[in-house]
This record gives sequence, C-alpha cells and structure tokens, in this order.
Amino acid sequence: MDLIEITRRFAQDLKHLQFSAPVTHVYNPLEYAWRSHAAYLQRYGGPGKEVVFLGMNPGPWGMAQTGVPFGEVAIVRDWLGIEEQIDRPEEENPAKPVTGFACHRSEVSGKRLWGLFRERFGAPEKFFARFFVLNYCPLLFLEASGRNRTPAQLPIKERRPLLDICDDALRRSIAALGADTVVGIGNFAAEQAKRALADSQLQIGCILHPSPASPMANRGWPDKALQQLGELDISLQP
Repeated sequence: MDLIEITRRFAQDLKHLQFSAPVTHVYNPLEYAWRSHAAYLQRYGGPGKEVVFLGMNPGPWGMAQTGVPFGEVAIVRDWLGIEEQIDRPEEENPAKPVTGFACHRSEVSGKRLWGLFRERFGAPEKFFARFFVLNYCPLLFLEASGRNRTPAQLPIKERRPLLDICDDALRRSIAALGADTVVGIGNFAAEQAKRALADSQLQIGCILHPSPASPMANRGWPDKALQQLGELDISLQP
C-alpha cells in the first residue's frame, strides 16, 4: 500500500470521530486540501527514505492552509513547487479562515523547519532523497474563540480512538517510506512515535519544536536542532 492509499484510508477512518466542547471546529486538510496534500505525497513521498520527521498536528496558517505538514505558504509554493486549489472546511471558524495559498499569515514553525532544510540542501529533491515530513495527527482542533486545542488536551474518551487511528496510519506510512529513523518534532510527536512503533527496530529521537511559543526555539532554533540531530547521528548534508 502506497502513501496515497494509506492517507485516503486515514482520512476515511477519521470521519466517524466526534469531539465535544470546548472544541467547536475540526479542520481536516486531508479532505479539503487533498489536491495539495496528494501532490506533496506523489512528488516527494516515494520509498527509500532514511529519516521521517514527525510533527504533532496542523498549524492554522500552515498545513491548514496548504495541506502540507508545516506548510507555510511561501515555502510550499516557492520551494516545494506546490500550489493547488484549496477548498474550505465544511464548518469554518471565522477566527481561523482557510484562504489557501492566498493566506498572508506566516506559519513561523514551518518557516523555521523548512527554512533549515532549504538552507542545507538547496533543492528540495536533495532533501527528499533521504528525508520526509509527516504529521502524526492531521486534524486541527479549534475552540469558538479560534484558540488551538492540541490532541493531548482532548478528553481521554475522545483522544484514545483518535490515537489508535493515528498509530495505525503512522505504522503503515513508515513501512511505505522504508525509513529506519523517526524524529519527533517536539515531545508529543516523539512520545507517540515511541508508543506506536514500540515493537519495531526503528531509532526514535526528538528535536526541539520550532514554535515561536517556545522561548528556547526563539533563541537559535536551527543550531539547537542541528545539535540534537548530530546526537542522533543524523547529518543534514546533501
């Protein structure tokens, strides 16, 4: 099963899930941004990867807009070369509208992450020859105010079935990509990978999340990430 089939099944499996207040809106870019996400998988998601970088879930100005993990608009359009029509979620929160590639907000985490890869590799094909980027959970959870709610903040009765589906998709995706190392971007993603892939022989590590909400990430995030990758024996060299 290739990534396209895995991801279609992933999106289908998520459809039956229900979430309660304070979550009022759930965005699934695997549905309304499918054209863009499929282009990302088809262009860059072939087998033979060494390392998969794993994020937590979409950011409101990143994957929620472009369908690409950590997908800040300018990076996706100008470096990855992807610009597809983005539809709208069925129920949209006016505080976090989806305008696709017309979005003028910058996803700082994505700008930092993909910016590091662009700086080190130049051409995206050189990066994707060895690496890939996925999100563990493809859903963005929003409260009425537009405030994000993370998967970890969901009540256990809602979180458990979500994690079961995400675990299954992660195992299938890693097998399809052929990677032997998974690097969580932040502690949540790393912990989910360790749990979901506990029966495998994969190396699982973690780097600091590039979120601007993290004081540490705001003080030289690229250098910290490179140091942590070095400790895992991962070199960002073309």
